[in-house]
This record gives sequence, C-alpha cells and structure tokens, in this order.
Amino acid sequence: MLIVFSGLPGTGKTTIARELACRIGAVYLRIDVIEQALRDAGMLPGASGYGVANALALSNLTVGHTVIADCVNPVRESRAAFTASAAAAGVALLDIQVVCSDVQEHQRRVESRVSDIPGHTPPTWQSVVAHEYEDWDEAPMTIDTAHITSAHAVETITRHLSCTQSTLPIAFINTRSRA
Repeated sequence: MLIVFSGLPGTGKTTIARELACRIGAVYLRIDVIEQALRDAGMLPGASGYGVANALALSNLTVGHTVIADCVNPVRESRAAFTASAAAAGVALLDIQVVCSDVQEHQRRVESRVSDIPGHTPPTWQSVVAHEYEDWDEAPMTIDTAHITSAHAVETITRHLSCTQSTLPIAFINTRSRA
C-alpha cells in the first residue's frame, strides 16, 4: 500500500506520518529530506524531489513494503505521479490531506518550527500562505489537526487501514503489503 500525506507546511503531516510509519512498520519517505539532499549535491530540487520519491516508493512497493510519502503534494501532476506509482506496483493508494483550520495555530506552528534536517530552512508564514495548492479532483481522507491530536489522527488512520484491508481480496493482502 502507498500512503501519501499531503498538505501545506505546518499542518502536522510529518508528525502524523512518522508516527504512523513506526506504528505499521512502513518505509517513510519525506520530500523535504530528499530535496535537501539534492540541494546539498548542488542540484535544484523542484520536481526532481518528487521524481526521486516516486522511484523509491515504487522500488519499495514492488518488494512488498508499505510506503508512506510525506510531502506538500500541491498539484495534480504530483498527485498523478503517486497514483501511477501505486498502479505500477499493483497496490492500493491512500491519499491523506492534513489541514489546520485554525489559522492562528497554523501560523504559530510555522513560525515556531525548528528544522530537524541539517541545512534545511523551514518556510516562513508568508511563503506558506502564498504556496500553490490546487483543489483535489476527488476529496482525499482529510485530517484537521486543529481539532484532533496527532495520536488521535494516527488511531483514526490505523482504523481506516484495518477496515480497508478487510475489504481487499485475501491474495492482494498476502502478496502486496504488510499494512
């Protein structure tokens, strides 16, 4: 299974995605880490970060690992690439959009962030507000971190995964994914 966390910086994606990855034993791919590695190598990340993430996701999916991608995923093209990776691996895709509907809390989170990636500069509130983020063609599962804790979000997603898994054919569950 490919689980893609999407949403603007400061909404809580990374906290939830990391915790879920630990809980279910998934491979965790964070676009910020990939893009910083590209910068450190003297390259411009742009769409390259998403290309690397999709290649890593596909290689892990094809050997039966569940993969969690943690990214802004702001445009239809990046979303379509993750859909194509899941389809190429023959696995289910779960899109999860993380939002923070409390604007003051969202701004506080962004402005108080300290980077946990060497060399990475966290975005400013102004850059978050101006960030391109297209509407979804089909509404993904949405988690609003203004109303629930990260622990509750992980529980909600874990329950959803359990229900989803119970509706998949047995052969699909046994041959494709641990989650």
